[in-house]
Amino acid sequence: MNLTLRQSQILSFIRDSAEECGRIPSVREIMGKFGFSSPATVASHLDLMEKKGAIRRESGRSRNIVLPDFKPRPELVEVPVYGMIPAGIPEGQVQESDRCVMIDPAIIRLPRGARTFALEVRGDSMIGAGILERDIVILEHSEPRHRDIVAALIDGDVTLKRYLIEGDAPFLRAENTMYPDLIPARELIIQGVFRALIRSNPQR
Repeated sequence: MNLTLRQSQILSFIRDSAEECGRIPSVREIMGKFGFSSPATVASHLDLMEKKGAIRRESGRSRNIVLPDFKPRPELVEVPVYGMIPAGIPEGQVQESDRCVMIDPAIIRLPRGARTFALEVRGDSMIGAGILERDIVILEHSEPRHRDIVAALIDGDVTLKRYLIEGDAPFLRAENTMYPDLIPARELIIQGVFRALIRSNPQR
């Protein structure tokens, strides 16, 4: 690829904009950056760059420049962390967002517009499912299915357990034989369904 100095500068500008802003600059943005007098000047440079294989252009788009070797960054979603949740004996908790984590919804196959939140795990009742103390669990507000792992409000206290149904009666079960099943006496409200895990210590 034998680009002139100006073509190399334009290519660097296009690449930097794509990496930093997640979008390709428009012709007018390239004009402004380099002080060109007309769109035709930009088009002339782009024509030559395309012939040399530095870029491609797609018809029918306003920002039609394509970098052949550029892979766009995933669109990350900010998920609030609502404190901690016991993975042990249920406890009363007040949910307040104290920080956020960034996730790629495509990796965990979340539908567009899914309502998510995160909690930090405390306790060892879910170790059989690979959920350890201090891990962050990503949960979605949705209807649970049999055997889903859920954040649940059971008789006024919250916990992280597996949701099971026998007959018409739902109850909660730990993934640690040291903990008993939890059968609601008054109410069982599912606050979120487990979708993903962020390991607090990757070495574990």
